[in-house]
Amino acid sequence: MTLALVRTRALDGLAAPEVMAEVHLANGMPSFTLVGLPDTEVREARDRVRAALLISKFEFPQRRITVNLAPADLPKEGGRFDLPIALGILAASRQIPARALEGQEFCGELSLDGSLRGIRGALAAALAARRAGRALFLPRINADEAALARGVTIQPADSLLAICAHLSGQALIQPHAVPAASGVEQDDAPDMLDVRGQFQARRALEVAAAGAHSLLFYGPPGTGKSMLAKRLPGLLPPLDEDEALESAAIYSIIGGFDVRRWRARPFRSPHHSASAAALIGGGSIPMPGEISLAHHGILFLDELPEFNRRVLESMREPLEAGTVCVSRARQRAEFPARFQLVAAMNPCPCGYAGHPARACTCTPAQVANYHARLSGPMLDRIDLTIEVPPVSYSDLAGRPAGESSAAVRVRVIRARECQMSRQGMPNARLEAGRVEELCAPDAAGAALAEAAMRRLNLSARAYHRVLRVARTLADLSGDEHPGAMHMAEAIQYRRGPGVSK
Repeated sequence: MTLALVRTRALDGLAAPEVMAEVHLANGMPSFTLVGLPDTEVREARDRVRAALLISKFEFPQRRITVNLAPADLPKEGGRFDLPIALGILAASRQIPARALEGQEFCGELSLDGSLRGIRGALAAALAARRAGRALFLPRINADEAALARGVTIQPADSLLAICAHLSGQALIQPHAVPAASGVEQDDAPDMLDVRGQFQARRALEVAAAGAHSLLFYGPPGTGKSMLAKRLPGLLPPLDEDEALESAAIYSIIGGFDVRRWRARPFRSPHHSASAAALIGGGSIPMPGEISLAHHGILFLDELPEFNRRVLESMREPLEAGTVCVSRARQRAEFPARFQLVAAMNPCPCGYAGHPARACTCTPAQVANYHARLSGPMLDRIDLTIEVPPVSYSDLAGRPAGESSAAVRVRVIRARECQMSRQGMPNARLEAGRVEELCAPDAAGAALAEAAMRRLNLSARAYHRVLRVARTLADLSGDEHPGAMHMAEAIQYRRGPGVSK
């Protein structure tokens, strides 16, 4: 047999489309031709494969070798095709039985000594292999990650030689059977007991956690804005199975997934110098950005006005849609981006506007320019805005007076369960058409909402966000409908420096 077919998987966004490695041996001058839209890393496979075969004591055919990675119009990147190419050469030259390759898929990068290196996107490949009903051979280092895709046979190996021994029936590889990780303990997250004072900010954080609302803290430096934001993950319920798989698949394709963080809410905090490609996603081969890495988790933007305005504006559509589409000349990829935005900012460039003890050194024009870095449409998409004032000495020196994260999380989970049973999603994700139906206030609340919309000149988006927040407040208190008390609290969260009313 001079033709061998080996199934493998490429990466295309979060998908892992099937690729057929077709290996043909022909008479003629010895050569190695690789076709099928490979990038530089894939073209270099010819040298890795040759060295791996020779060091593993196999014969490298001195013939005309043609390798086609089909389909030809799908871009191929990475070292994941080394293993299927090597197996194809061995099958075509009758050094391993070609029939043993049927019903199997293979992914892995080869070292020069024939050992297998880890690949990106192992979880995506395992999910695709599960749908196709085939076993998947891959490097042992990726086995725990791939095993999270329950229902697929994972065959881990340390080397090319081990896989060939299995295919030849000499030393069988046992399927990898690792129970799914239970996930990190929520109590390991930073605790709310560490926060002194700031009772209004703590309340806003609880409301944001209960309804998955976006949140902006503003106040002077050193008042605990970042400290509060980092305690939000400890208030949230753990990811369910589907959410955890979606989140893990994103980290898998960038090669940064840690099985020990299974079912933990992502918390991303990019520096304010981040580019649009880093935040939204991009590259010649589209890769996910910070907003996708924060999928089902928190994206914390500290020093919000210091971010490039164009970068912040690029988040407006993903904040509403929950997805982002990255398009390039030859490739288009869509990544999920259902994240919870938490941001922090100072009231002015020097940070001390309105400070009771320190004088602000900024001119009115400087303060106005500072606030102008954030557009009205962007701020209109933030549900809760809360001031974080300086902490008094008595609060700092006294004993912790607030609740622990565990106590707050009980109320948050109860409110989330109420929302899931009522509408199947957190209140912040309700579409406009369902807000009027599910968030309608009682008569007193409706009168207050009407007065607020008229006096504060709320936009239609802001009005709906007030209703969503009021619905969350009602869920926290166990009330059937938002009342005047809930509406009043929700309306006050729309007020802040530079915030669109």
